[in-house]
Order: sequence, then C-alpha cells, then structure tokens
Amino acid sequence: MVSQDMIRTVIGIIGNGTALVLFLSPVPTFIRIWKKGSVEQYSPVPYVATLLNCMMWVMYGLPLVHPHSMLVITINGTGMAIELTYVTIFLLYSSGAARRKVLLLVAAEIAFVGAVAALVLTLAHTHERRSMIVGILCVLFCIGMYAAPLSVMKMVIQTKSVEYMPLFLSLASLANGICWTAYALIRFDLYITIPNGLGVLFAVAQLILYAIYYKSTQEIIEARKRKADQVAMTEIVVDGKTNNHAGAGHY
Repeated sequence: MVSQDMIRTVIGIIGNGTALVLFLSPVPTFIRIWKKGSVEQYSPVPYVATLLNCMMWVMYGLPLVHPHSMLVITINGTGMAIELTYVTIFLLYSSGAARRKVLLLVAAEIAFVGAVAALVLTLAHTHERRSMIVGILCVLFCIGMYAAPLSVMKMVIQTKSVEYMPLFLSLASLANGICWTAYALIRFDLYITIPNGLGVLFAVAQLILYAIYYKSTQEIIEARKRKADQVAMTEIVVDGKTNNHAGAGHY
C-alpha cells in the first residue's frame, strides 16, 4: 500500500519541477541583456527579492529548524543558485549607482539571513519554535512577492490586454501552487500552505482574466498590425513620389 509520505514525496518532486520552470522563466530576459551588453531599463528588484525568499526557505527546511523538509531545501537551494546567476549578470552589465544598489541589497539580505539564523538557533530551543519564527518570516516575504502578479493583473484590467501576462507562466504558477499546497496539507504545514494557497488563488485569477480578455487582446494586436501596415504603405507611397519628383527635376 502506498503511504502518505511516499505520495507527499512524489508531489514534492513534481513541485520541484514546476518551481524550476518558474525560476528559469526569466532566462530570455538575461539572454537579451547578455547580447546587448546592458541591463537597459530592467529592474533587479524581483530577482534580489526572490533570492531572499529562497534563502529564507532553505533556512526553514534545515533539519535544525524543520526536519523532514529536504525537498524544500533542494528546490530553494537551486533557486538560490539561479537567482545568484541573474544578480551576477546584473552586476556585470550595470554600472555606477545601479550596481551599488544591487550590491547593497544583496549584502543586506545576506546579513539579515545570517542574523535570523544566529538568533533562531541560539535563542529558540525547539523545532516548533524555530519553525514558527522562520516560517512566519517566509510567509511574509512570499506575500510581499505577490505584489508583482497583482500589478500585472491591474495592467491587464486597465489595458484589456493579456499580451504581457503569458498563459504558460500562469499555468506553471497554478501547477506549482497546487503541488506545494497538496504537499503541505498531507503532513500539515501551515507556513507552506498559506503562501502556496495564495499562489493558487492568484494563478486562477490570472487564468480568469486571460479568458475574459483573450478576444480583446487579439483585436488589439490585429489593429496594431493594420496600423503598422498602413504606415509602411504610406512611407512607400511617399518615397515613391519623392523619387519621381527627383527624377523629373533631373531631366
């Protein structure tokens, strides 16, 4: 007979896969930065924030804090490595105040995580107390990270377009939230349940918006294409007339 722990492990492994997809989703952005040799107007804040989130969840999953959470450590440890790569690319292709800002943010995060770890391990003497302190911080940081989806959803409603809210990422977010919520519910873990339950709600809301505004998005894209074609045709006509006049003047 299949045990609950085995089901939980399988779900956690699937959750590792879906979370990895989300961690790797900015890769095209960083390929563009690398090719252009500039960070342009891209903000480092989402990647620095995700780095902090991953560091906190790795701490949460440590045997000294919350035993039997190896799958939490594996995916968030991987996420740390990926986010550090993104931040390093930012540092390489930025300069001046922008570079100093990233360095200061990363240094502050490392100092904060180190301080929390030191305080928790020395002052809290039970797994329950350590899990509670670190878990509450993890939940707060996760909820803070949901500001990004909310801003995207607001933009979708204002523009009536889902052009900048990719369906694939919304589906991946939904799958990831479902996996980790199920993982947390099998052996109940409040601190994993809360942020991932919210993640499911936000992903469902994004899919609802996608269904509502898909048709209007296609209409906006088609109108833009027609306008671009008209501009191109106008330029061709104008250029043709200019060339004809120049030819007539020459003779």
